[in-house]
Amino acid sequence: MTDLRIFAGRSNPALAEQIAQYLGYPLGRVLLDDFPDGEISLKLLDDVRGCDAFIVQSTCPPVNTHLMELLICIDCMKRASAKRITAVIPYFGYARQDRKDEGRVPITAKLVANLLTTAGADRVLTLDLHAAQIQGFFDIPVDNLSAEPVFSAYFSSLVTGPLTLVSPDVGNVKRARVYANRLGGDLAIIDKRRVSGSETKTMAIIGDVKDKTVLMIDDIIATGSTVARAGEVVRDYGARRIITAATHAVLCGPAVERLSKAPFDRLAVTDTVPIPAAVREQLPALTVLSVSELMGEAIRRIHRNESVSSLFMK
Repeated sequence: MTDLRIFAGRSNPALAEQIAQYLGYPLGRVLLDDFPDGEISLKLLDDVRGCDAFIVQSTCPPVNTHLMELLICIDCMKRASAKRITAVIPYFGYARQDRKDEGRVPITAKLVANLLTTAGADRVLTLDLHAAQIQGFFDIPVDNLSAEPVFSAYFSSLVTGPLTLVSPDVGNVKRARVYANRLGGDLAIIDKRRVSGSETKTMAIIGDVKDKTVLMIDDIIATGSTVARAGEVVRDYGARRIITAATHAVLCGPAVERLSKAPFDRLAVTDTVPIPAAVREQLPALTVLSVSELMGEAIRRIHRNESVSSLFMK
């Protein structure tokens, strides 16, 4: 693996370091700084000519800064004659803007796909895209991994007795069904209506949760409105125990306050987005699971031109 180079941006250096450790390879040296006017300064301190280069960068808040940093790094690698450049984006921002649901709005997920390709990325590796069809926005290969193996291994040691997998909204039913099949539980759906970008209104629950352990799976927790309200609904419908999980803990706005008041026995997230120590202290039910081995194995297989299909959601 002498021609493999792994670099990290500033969005999630801890995850990048764990991925490098899993592969048994040091992170490449990169000098990142900001000019006084806010522009990003970047220089690769390791040679990448003819190398298989990977840049690990989540586009988490501040989204625009981290996205621009990723684009600049890809451009730098391209101009430094890297043989192949893979953008490893554990959390893919702007993924919720994937269609025109009303007039005069952009499809920003497609714009980001174009920017990554134009910058010089040859491949994208990501985890739990908000909408799987975003893969079709790219004209380069996209590997969209699932955090399901990580969560299922964690849940298998927690769940006892009757289990119901609850989808917090209709759009998440497919993901909930995968976990229901894997863990052997029933399926229920919460009928939700979005009032605004930060507020949702829960109407009813379809399915039986009374006296059962409820497991709710989502891909993103942003403001926390959806999962917090869903937790209250399943509690009101008689759930015995409530375990909530989400791949990407963006936790913006009032999310921490809402989650701290929500009736969760456990809240599990992954480390695709870094979570400050202060937030962990405010959420005693929170458990952070690492996806470093999952993504590291995908990088290994991509580098060796091996199949990564076994790492995808089944």
